[in-house]
Amino acid sequence: MRTASRLRRHVCVVTETYPPEINGVALTLARLVDGLRARDHEISIVRPRQDADRAGTADDPDLTLVRGLPLPGYAGLRFGLPAGTLLRDRWASQPPDVIYVATEGPLGWSAVGSARSMGLPVLSGFHTNFHGYAKHYHARWLEGLVARYLRGFHNRTGGTLVPTVDLLEELVARGFENLSVLGRGVDGRLFHPSRRCPALRRVWGVSKADPVALYVGRVAAEKNIGLAIEAYRAMRLSCPSVRGVVVGEGPLRTALQRAHPDLIFCGALAGEELAAHYASADVFLFPSETETFGNVTLEALASGLVVVAYDYAGARLHVHHGRAGLLAPCADRRAFVESAATLVRAPERLAWMRRQARKSVAHLDWDQVVERFEAFLADVARPSTERHLALVEGRRRR
Repeated sequence: MRTASRLRRHVCVVTETYPPEINGVALTLARLVDGLRARDHEISIVRPRQDADRAGTADDPDLTLVRGLPLPGYAGLRFGLPAGTLLRDRWASQPPDVIYVATEGPLGWSAVGSARSMGLPVLSGFHTNFHGYAKHYHARWLEGLVARYLRGFHNRTGGTLVPTVDLLEELVARGFENLSVLGRGVDGRLFHPSRRCPALRRVWGVSKADPVALYVGRVAAEKNIGLAIEAYRAMRLSCPSVRGVVVGEGPLRTALQRAHPDLIFCGALAGEELAAHYASADVFLFPSETETFGNVTLEALASGLVVVAYDYAGARLHVHHGRAGLLAPCADRRAFVESAATLVRAPERLAWMRRQARKSVAHLDWDQVVERFEAFLADVARPSTERHLALVEGRRRR
């Protein structure tokens, strides 16, 4: 990767999801976009219309809204339909210096095709491990097909950004090309142990000494949330005063809330309210097997929670086993459950590990991530920028 030029650029971001939608992809993109704007880059966004869009949203000159359809099983989320003609018209009148395609749906596919046909540089991001979802929906036969589609999608771009070296190596083995690593940051001012809220804990019905086990994420099969609940049950056998809290929405919420009335379901949260829920808990249960990174891991650590997770993705990078959390071998359900139960059997050790958790991510911030993202965009944009400057210089000489 070359050093990023400080040339002001027009970057077009194409994505199926964006705030106020709440998920890891949307929130990561918002951080990247805000960071680029702070560095004086011009940002335009292409996304599907959202239920939350207000009148006048479409008048934003930096926003292109496209038609979309509801994502099955996820109320409020939509995937974008192909929009090649609209994109070519928009980019012909206002050509971006580089296009970043963050999602691989029909909208993303048409964006890559349109960019290629117009000779516009395009970079892609591998944000979601879709091929890993198949087994959680009893469709393992789809895994290979989805992986081939994703490989074809990303190999048509000028490069693909992935969040970890482990994922890069996995995708290289599957035939993906031109991969680079772009890690993740965490807002250490927002997610901080000082946001622990005694009043919130009283609402949960716990005393100062009672441990709280927290899950944050989609309440869906691909997040393996059933194992988080199983681990919580094992914790209660060792310490009956443990409370379980679930933050997030998803297709399984209604059924799980009915089946587990002792669990506290808080719905989707954001901002300071989310930060208070993190900091008011003690143990973070994250049993997902389908993450590309898992931003919630960093948020939990920054908030002073001991993390129990599988040994891969962001947890492998930032959870120091035995200090900031406990890592179980991937897919080893028994080890995950036992790790969670072990924590509440030794309250002094749990308190010590909570203090180490914050330290493990104190060096992380989004500014460094945005700087690397800017450099990757500059590297992809450079050939077209150089051609443009050469053309301008040629006209001057004539």
